[in-house]
Amino acid sequence: VTANAQESTPTMHITLDKAIELALSDNPTMKVAEKEIELKEVAKAEAWQNLLPQVSLDGAIQYNIQVASMKMDMGGQTMEIKMGKDDSNTWNAGLQVAIPLYAPAVYKAMNLSKSDMQLAVEKSRGSKIDLINQVTKAYYQLMLAQDSYEVLNENYRLATANFDIVNKMYEQGRVSEYDKISAEVQKNNAWPSVVSGKNGVELAQLQLKVLMGITADVKFVIADNLKNYEGEMSNALKQEIDLSNNSSLKQIDLQGELLHKQLKMLQTSFQPTLALVGSYQYQSISNPNWNIAKYNWSDAATVTLSLSIPLYKATNFTSLKTNKIQQYQLAETRINTERMLNMQAQSYIDNMTASAEQLQSNKAAVELAEKGLEISQKRYDVGKGTILELTNSQVSLTNTRLSYNNTIYDYLVAKSDLDKVLGIE
Repeated sequence: VTANAQESTPTMHITLDKAIELALSDNPTMKVAEKEIELKEVAKAEAWQNLLPQVSLDGAIQYNIQVASMKMDMGGQTMEIKMGKDDSNTWNAGLQVAIPLYAPAVYKAMNLSKSDMQLAVEKSRGSKIDLINQVTKAYYQLMLAQDSYEVLNENYRLATANFDIVNKMYEQGRVSEYDKISAEVQKNNAWPSVVSGKNGVELAQLQLKVLMGITADVKFVIADNLKNYEGEMSNALKQEIDLSNNSSLKQIDLQGELLHKQLKMLQTSFQPTLALVGSYQYQSISNPNWNIAKYNWSDAATVTLSLSIPLYKATNFTSLKTNKIQQYQLAETRINTERMLNMQAQSYIDNMTASAEQLQSNKAAVELAEKGLEISQKRYDVGKGTILELTNSQVSLTNTRLSYNNTIYDYLVAKSDLDKVLGIE
């Protein structure tokens, strides 16, 4: 039943766009980035909520074992007044409402949360670009593995066909045993490369599945090959370096903006705050028993305008100094990062240009190798060629085809890395 179920599993047909789409929707990295944005949205709401009134309801029951007493001098006579009764209890309930009227730290925190939100969005975009780059290169890697496997498989087929021909000619006495042994060795040497190529295809498929967020048992095929991208290589010389959309530089700029706003918020430590506090209390003092119904209750209400002026706090000055040092470090980091990115982008463009120039010679080499194999086969058939010529021409054709595929692959990988540096989604 399990075998039948596996055989009936539908096979997905994957293109590069489909692979990227699946990765962006199912890859855990993107889900984590989306949740990070949600956290920043909550933090942004929390910042302005600090301006809302704060309401608290308090209650307390106090049992007085021995109340405090106060001695007073009344015209030379000392009088002792107790603040309540011993062995009594006091009940107290209160409602307090506090409204911030002027809170500069809260205003700066609200502004700070906006930049923090923008940084989270940019980090999510950077993760998206990085994931697209990984999926694209994994897709190209799978194409290279498939095309290389086809070349190696064709090489084994040619080696087998050559051995069959040489073996028949040996049985007819037309060639020596050395030719037969050489052809058989060539065939046997070609088979391990086929096995290795097949394993390479399976490994490349598994890597792409991981990035797309699908399980290993899902079957898919890509009806694509490297030759389809040959036409894109003519655009290699038209690339320009524009780092305005680079995610790393944008994140550094947003971090710099964040540090600047943090400095403004730290400066509010030297500014006064003003708040309006209203309270209402309901209490009963020094009750000798626990019969609440017979207590004497009294209430009181107050409105307080509270002004707080900071005079001196040593850590405020060190915090400002720390922030300025961090801004300097970030500025130097940006300069170095921009230099490195320019160097990387230029190296990718150089690789693309070299691959585009090399492609024409590779195509010509493949055509010549195919013609050389055809000539060597005919020469051997009529007895004018040697088995060494035939073997060498076959190996030469295999190597030129692999080199042709690798040239296109190198171009596509360099272009993908360049798109990542330039911030192209």
